This record gives sequence, structure tokens and C-alpha cells, in this order.
Amino acid sequence: MKEILQMEEDLSEIVQLVGKDSLNESDKITLEIARIMRDDFLQQNGFSKHDYFCPFYKTIWMMKCLVHYYNLAQQILEDAPPNTKITWNMIKDHTSVEKDALSRMKFLLPADGEQHIVSSLSELFEDISNKFRTFYDNVI
Repeated sequence: MKEILQMEEDLSEIVQLVGKDSLNESDKITLEIARIMRDDFLQQNGFSKHDYFCPFYKTIWMMKCLVHYYNLAQQILEDAPPNTKITWNMIKDHTSVEKDALSRMKFLLPADGEQHIVSSLSELFEDISNKFRTFYDNVI
């Protein structure tokens, strides 16, 4: 995660100079996942039931899901068949439910217990895997 956030910092300077549209698709993925990390993982609200405290197991599973999504999205670009243009928008559209779920992970309540949280997040992890596994069947 630290690496992704560092890459985002470097890319932000480029975006300010030439705009986001000039970035390659891999860099667009990095920016979007880094934004989710910053806005939905790192920012906390001490006055909300879901955010004032984050147990270690929830933190670990949230990190696993974010990095897993990032790695699979990058892998889709790398594994693209020759003469096939894969874009971040294609990936985002195909995985919209799972991408949105990444932003909602923080709303799992610690009071619901470890078993519920780990089960929910491991299910999301598998959903991400399954959705990326079907990318080429459904998009191209």
C-alpha cells in the first residue's frame, strides 16, 4: 500500500502539469486505488460507530482486498492479448460492484464481531478474484 501511495504522489505532479488523460492505463489504476486508500481506508471519523475503532483483523482484510484488486487490475493490462486495447474504464465498468465494495468496507461495524467481518471481507476478496477471472469473457 505504501508503494501505491508513493506512486500516486509522483503521478500527482504529472497530472497537475499535463492532465489525467495523458497518463497510461496502469497509472490511472494506481491513482484510483490510491484515492480509495486515502479516502476510504486511511481517513477515519472518531465519532462514527464504524470508524472510531478498527480492529487489526479488519485492517488486514481491508488491505488485502485493496491490494488484491490493484494487482489483478494491473495483471489484466499486462496479460491483454496483442492488438487489444484494455482501458481502466473497461476494468472499472466490469468490476464496478466490487470496486464500490472496496469503498464500503469501512462501514462494517466492529461490534458485529471478528467472524462476521472476516467472513464479509474474505467473500469480497473472492468476489474480486472471480470478477477479474471473467474479464476477458465478458468484455472483449
